[in-house]
Amino acid sequence: MTTLSLGHLRNALHAGCASAVARVLDAHEIEVEFVDADRDELPSLLDDGTIDLLVSAWLPEDAGLIQHGMRVLGTLYRPVRVWASYDSLPPVEALTPGQVGRIITAKPDEARMRSIVEASPALASVPVTICEEDALFETVQAARAEGTSALVFLAQPHALFADEAFAIVADPRLGEEMEACMMVRESVAACADQDMLDELSEMTLGNKVMSAMDRAIQVDGMDPEEAAEAWQRGRLVSR
Repeated sequence: MTTLSLGHLRNALHAGCASAVARVLDAHEIEVEFVDADRDELPSLLDDGTIDLLVSAWLPEDAGLIQHGMRVLGTLYRPVRVWASYDSLPPVEALTPGQVGRIITAKPDEARMRSIVEASPALASVPVTICEEDALFETVQAARAEGTSALVFLAQPHALFADEAFAIVADPRLGEEMEACMMVRESVAACADQDMLDELSEMTLGNKVMSAMDRAIQVDGMDPEEAAEAWQRGRLVSR
């Protein structure tokens, strides 16, 4: 095996993660062809063999992708959906009307967010801003610059969490960790070098590294390959 198609979702977080994995493949003299996709495109791309290695699937949410001839491989980081804010806020159940000036989330998380807000009296009348996924960082920073107390619903890791001032706001309904795993095509795994598969299965990035990589790409203007190299050389965050 000399080439491998590496698929990832079309956003900075997943592109950076895929580039980090590609550095391991490169060390095994595997030429990587990147395939970026929207989430709803993944099943068909897996079915037609366009993607050999997917980086990454969030389990258990994406467990259905296994049915498309894929095998789970390793755990790269542990994503979790949370509320977070730059303001010092009490747990969500202790919020009082007026403490939050705006709720912000990106389109992929809108439905989950609204289901929680509907069950939270203190949040029911708070204005909501829904933005594109790649505009969440700028939208939150704009609210901060305006002095608006914003409560953000998002998944960690994210570029925003590279700033220690951006902190989780407790909510007992949230906080369940997922596993960000690679998925390799069964037919590819059958003929791949076992040492390479073992190295991939043991590879760990962690949420802190992923947040820093996301920020490097979204905010600092690095391309995913540059961010992955910075991680590998220890210049991104301590590993």
